[in-house]
Amino acid sequence: MTLEATKSDSPSDIPLLVATQNPDPQGGTSETDVMVKEDALIASGPVDSSDIAAQHNNTSDAITVYTVREGDSLSEVAEMFGVTANTILWANNLSKSTGIHAGQELVILPIAGVRHVVKSGDTLASIAKKYEGDTNDIIAFNQLNSAEDVNVGDTVIIPGGEVRVEAPKPETKKTIKKTTTGKSNSTTKGGKGTGSGGLINPAPSSIKTQGIHGHNGVDLGGAMGSTIRAATAGQVIIAKADEGWNGGYGNYIVIKHANGTQTLYAHLDSVSTAVGDTVAQGETIGGMGNSGKSTGVHLHFEVRGGRNPF
Repeated sequence: MTLEATKSDSPSDIPLLVATQNPDPQGGTSETDVMVKEDALIASGPVDSSDIAAQHNNTSDAITVYTVREGDSLSEVAEMFGVTANTILWANNLSKSTGIHAGQELVILPIAGVRHVVKSGDTLASIAKKYEGDTNDIIAFNQLNSAEDVNVGDTVIIPGGEVRVEAPKPETKKTIKKTTTGKSNSTTKGGKGTGSGGLINPAPSSIKTQGIHGHNGVDLGGAMGSTIRAATAGQVIIAKADEGWNGGYGNYIVIKHANGTQTLYAHLDSVSTAVGDTVAQGETIGGMGNSGKSTGVHLHFEVRGGRNPF
């Protein structure tokens, strides 16, 4: 089928997806206590979405684990966290026909990306290329049957997509004087150094194969099964070793830290820690692998809520 091409949207016409603010915690009242245990909500009685939102306050790119309550629907859980239902489906390897049930733990990934309205001449491949996304990710996230399952006027989300904006050319050349302020304590090659903010290299003897991308992540290449260590001390809130897609991360671990940041270790071959474990900086938590959306053996390492020094 040949479709007539139309003029592309400018970057200003394309809304970027971010984790939106949850409903106003003052919007409802309840005397029920809600406590957080290992980042999962435990309710001692009836609660409403405003109670949940007040506890999580998910306004950043933090990852959350939510325990489904009796009577919850997928759309209600999505609304609580300010994400789409497909965000939850995609991150938990669920299909449209899969129901959720009380006691089930759901990983809530605050997906960032681009929303695109399909125009005449668009294909899923061209859309993925335009926003530096992945066709398979788009199919999985939008619950499409195939790459041909899009029509003019449909809205699709490109998880992790970005709008290319050309940097302005400098008008004049500037002379920059070099100053010496001391040696940096951050390195990635060989796993030496402590890194900025006290983070150590999670993959000793690795080589950085890709710089900052996605959710403030870098790729560190190394040998299959090589040691992955906790970049700093914290508590494990996610430890997936099911060989599933898991939002493209494959086998992965998320550790929350005392300063409110989270570190994520993806595409693992093995996981040697469990949810609820407290790990020390430098402690072995898994082995490097090639699981999930991966084109080779490496560690995808993210720092959520802070700077990634690698």
